Amino acid sequence: MTEQIAGEAHRQGRIEVVCGSMFSGKTEELIRRMKRAKFARQRVEIFKPAIDTRYSDNDVVSHDQNAIPSTPVDNSSSILLLSSDIDVVGIDEAQFMDMGLVEVCNQLAYRGVRVIVAGLDMDFKGVPFGPIPALCAIADDVTKVHAICVKCGNLAYVSHRLVENDKRVLLGETQEYEPLCRECYRKATGEQ
Repeated sequence: MTEQIAGEAHRQGRIEVVCGSMFSGKTEELIRRMKRAKFARQRVEIFKPAIDTRYSDNDVVSHDQNAIPSTPVDNSSSILLLSSDIDVVGIDEAQFMDMGLVEVCNQLAYRGVRVIVAGLDMDFKGVPFGPIPALCAIADDVTKVHAICVKCGNLAYVSHRLVENDKRVLLGETQEYEPLCRECYRKATGEQ
């Protein structure tokens, strides 16, 4: 007969969301949390949308070039299929996932999995983006991280698009986007 340590019989799942504008450190924070979980000998798996191939086809890579191996997926339901026997699931660039991600994260948490989701909370027009707002609503913990406004040095509010393109999804970097505070964004877009 083996004794169970308190808490071992039923691991409590949770959902953590790390959100903010581009260049705010969302992916960096996701990688940090995932590496800590691996160090604690937890079974981890990180997923990203297959469309995000900016730095790597397979790895999740931060703007500072920190990387962690990941599994690209075409839809959120694949995450459920690929995450059996996992303690911690990480999901990067979650704003590009379908709305089914909310239910996927709930199901994982109910299974006792710690789910860490990183993504943009707003698109380049300042509109809530993809499943992130709904994930923030059901999350056990939400961390909003901020970049620094490149115009004035205040905390950034939004990722301002620098190129002419109205597509909502446009993968890019510093040539396509810049972090701006609310006031500098208003000035840049001519909004009153």
